[in-house]
Amino acid sequence: MRLLVEPSRDLPLVFMCVAFGTGGAHDPAGREGLGSIVGRMLRRGAEGMKGEAIEERVDSLGGEFGVSVGLGSSSVGAEAVARSAPELAALVGKVIATPVFEDDELEKLKRQVEAELVAARDDDSTLASRALRRNLFAGHPHGRRVSGSIASVRSIGREDVVRAYRRGFTQDNAIVAVGGDVDDALAEELARLLLAGLPRGEALPYPAREPEPTLGRRLVVVDKPERSQVKLGIGLLGTHPHDEDHLALLVGNTAFGGTFTSRLMQEIRSKRGWSYGASASLSTSRVREAFTMWTAPAEKDAAACLALELELLEAWQRHGVTEEEASFAREYLCRSYAFEVDTAKKRLNQTLERELLKLPADYHARYVERVSRITRGECNEAIARRIEPSRAWVAAVATDAEVGAELRSAVRWDATSVARFDAE
Repeated sequence: MRLLVEPSRDLPLVFMCVAFGTGGAHDPAGREGLGSIVGRMLRRGAEGMKGEAIEERVDSLGGEFGVSVGLGSSSVGAEAVARSAPELAALVGKVIATPVFEDDELEKLKRQVEAELVAARDDDSTLASRALRRNLFAGHPHGRRVSGSIASVRSIGREDVVRAYRRGFTQDNAIVAVGGDVDDALAEELARLLLAGLPRGEALPYPAREPEPTLGRRLVVVDKPERSQVKLGIGLLGTHPHDEDHLALLVGNTAFGGTFTSRLMQEIRSKRGWSYGASASLSTSRVREAFTMWTAPAEKDAAACLALELELLEAWQRHGVTEEEASFAREYLCRSYAFEVDTAKKRLNQTLERELLKLPADYHARYVERVSRITRGECNEAIARRIEPSRAWVAAVATDAEVGAELRSAVRWDATSVARFDAE
């Protein structure tokens, strides 16, 4: 049993989490969304208990209970006052170990998921993110939606759900994290209750290989009627926390697009007023993830905004950041880090992250020290090495008839395409 403990007497609360090494990346081709369905079905009935009874029991204990599924893991979390923690852990353990996966509940959930997928078409940010990841990670598990598509969700049957559950929800594929008003003895008791009904099984390997950079600079316009604003996303491959230059690139990105006073915000919002928000960020996962930039200009400004963003990206790659920018970014990251560790739950989540990503035991403990020592030269070397503007994918949610031609003529592209906003 892998058990992580973060005790704190600040509040008489106990929080617990079981993270299983199975997620959307493990979904078979054509069954995308399966891991998410498995996770959500856990709350819809266990041996001798309907879903409503589970929720009522959690409420009677004054607790909270939830399930989340990502690309690389599925997490079952719960929280309660210390005196109720063992009862809640026993309940959650029962839910994890004895799900019934009733056919009628599965069909209800599939219809709900389908309605959610349709409703998500109203959100331009979601559409842009989907298009960007689908193309940036083409042919890779990270390019698929954890929630799946309408067709893939419809194809999922009870046998698929049971098979995925039995493969992923085992003791040897689990990490238990317990924090709050606990000592080691109580934490071990809660962990045993959480895992008691599960078979040993085996730890699942992560199925996603390192992604390959895309070839050429490409644009996809997600054609959506009656848009007055354009949601722009620019994506490249970034780094992995195991990379020696990961924190150096993080400092450089903070200067470029990670704060309200960053270069991107100053040029796009403050000087020109083209977009209320302008940001850049680095994602992390069990393999290399994406570096992304986001803006939302009006139609009339979209082509100019896109051209400027790509120009700024190229200048950042060629010249890096100034000494003043690097100094500000270091100080910002070091000072704001206090808000990342100010509760036991946040510290426990960091411990869990280290376990899932196989990071060094002192990765977070040395974060401030390491960031504070990063030089401008190291930042600029990381930016020059990792950022390749010529390989950028751009996704634009827009009305193609109104602004598509301008976007396609804004810069030189190696390829352009148009996708329907309601295409699966």
